[in-house]
Amino acid sequence: MSRLLRSAAMAGGALAALHALPTLASIGPLRNRFAPRLAGVGRPDHVALTFDDGPHPLSTPRFLALLERLDLRATFFLLGRWADRAPGLAKEIVAAGHEVGVHGYDHRCLLARGVRATRDDLTRARDVIADATGQPPRWFRPPYGVLTPAALAGAARLGLTPVLWTAWGEDWTARATPESVYRTVLADLHGGGTILLHDSDVTASPGSWEATLAAMPRLAATCHERGLRVGPLAEHGVGGVPAGSAVWP
Repeated sequence: MSRLLRSAAMAGGALAALHALPTLASIGPLRNRFAPRLAGVGRPDHVALTFDDGPHPLSTPRFLALLERLDLRATFFLLGRWADRAPGLAKEIVAAGHEVGVHGYDHRCLLARGVRATRDDLTRARDVIADATGQPPRWFRPPYGVLTPAALAGAARLGLTPVLWTAWGEDWTARATPESVYRTVLADLHGGGTILLHDSDVTASPGSWEATLAAMPRLAATCHERGLRVGPLAEHGVGGVPAGSAVWP
């Protein structure tokens, strides 16, 4: 009987953790401490540079041009709807040496979607991005960083690795400035970290991407001064959670 009780307790604990996943994954300090792989913690001498919400014809080409001047490569988490509208730009991202990931087809919180709707959204986004770029995406980042059991199952089915971030710039707000983006990233920036920024304003305050673009050279210089290499997730080492594996260590 005691064995049965222990098994039931373990099952109950696992179920509780599963239901708590969206909340735990969306809270940075908890995620960084208890789920470092999910947070994108990688090699201590490296920083992963990532951008969400593109590709957008107005802003994304400016980021590509700046990254080329800085000799940096990054991971772009694309929205399927915008890759559908600008497939040539999505292809240009890959041609420039960057990698792409899935950010969903529409930028909607997955808590509001059921299992089938989540699976269909991820599949549609994956297919659009793969068709546009000629490269199957490897990574998945849910809108708002909110993971659900359905999202994890859908990602595993598609061979996508969920990865969030350890530092961000809060660059989606109307009050964002180059200085605020720089300082906010630096507050949580350490070797092995993953930076979240945005290369468009489709889900943000209009024009907010300009502060991000202006902050980039200084961020790159600071990483260089600290002896940190900057690059995409593919070069980051242990970042992410292999598809189908446990999220929590």
